[in-house]
Amino acid sequence: MTAMTAANQLTLLRMLLVPAFVILVVYGYLGWALIVFAVAGATDAFDGLIARRTGQKSSLGAWLDPMADKMLAISTFVVLTVPSLGLQNPLPIWLTVMIISRDVVIVATVAIVNLAIGRRTFRPSIYGKIATATYMITAVVAMFFNYLGYHSAIVDLLIYASLAITLISSLHYIRHAARIIDAPI
Repeated sequence: MTAMTAANQLTLLRMLLVPAFVILVVYGYLGWALIVFAVAGATDAFDGLIARRTGQKSSLGAWLDPMADKMLAISTFVVLTVPSLGLQNPLPIWLTVMIISRDVVIVATVAIVNLAIGRRTFRPSIYGKIATATYMITAVVAMFFNYLGYHSAIVDLLIYASLAITLISSLHYIRHAARIIDAPI
């Protein structure tokens, strides 16, 4: 089976859309940025669907898909945090730092556990999936109201929802890693 399946091509497209999205936001083309973000989100939905339906799951896709997701999420939160852009609904720096730190800690923990005690599987938890969905909803709503040009309390609410799920999913991953470390070999 070839590694460049249709699903993997969609994932690569999502990766290529990330810099376009960032550039559009930086230069104030918020409507176009929102469209590019929506297309990137659609590729995320369809790449997994195509891979499952056509039986084209690949190890390359298993690495590329989460990498593309992280690229999109982190780039989105960073660009929507930049104070000099003058956005009506900027995301707070503390939230962006917490989300990035959470991801770095998860990746580092997986690497350390795998190096220290051997290969272990860390499947995405329901809390991690909820966190990702919450982040994307927060980003889309913030971009939408930035495009409209006015501040929204809905964005503020979603910022605190993102904070809450970041803390919950972080604690869950820490507890899961501790169980794996403590498990008999």
